[in-house]
Amino acid sequence: MSSRRSSSNREYRILLSDDDPAVRRALHLLLRSHGYQVCGYTTGRALLADPEALDANCVILDYRMPDIDGFAMLEQLRAQGWNGTAIMISGFHDNRLARRAHEAGFDHVIPKPLIGRAVLDAVGRHAQSGFQ
Repeated sequence: MSSRRSSSNREYRILLSDDDPAVRRALHLLLRSHGYQVCGYTTGRALLADPEALDANCVILDYRMPDIDGFAMLEQLRAQGWNGTAIMISGFHDNRLARRAHEAGFDHVIPKPLIGRAVLDAVGRHAQSGFQ
């Protein structure tokens, strides 16, 4: 994906749930600077309680959260009919977790510490191919 802003990105809505304020803020700023609409959540339950969550095109979910893990969040979203792009981020990344995440329906698994380019590329692939 090009680093230039795309006006079509403004319609692409991303939900971001991570309990680490620094990670959440950095990703929020990075994605917004590329024209994406971003809503951040400090807990998984807050994301799931948002009545507009099902309208999002993409979710970026932390694997380990204090209240609910990324697998359970995605499972609940899918059970409600959400079918957008799902990206898992994790500081506990290994091949087993990546395999489990893909089997659970995550499109991408990105290890922490995060590399901004990896997140932008993952989101961009789906945003540019037409909203899901």
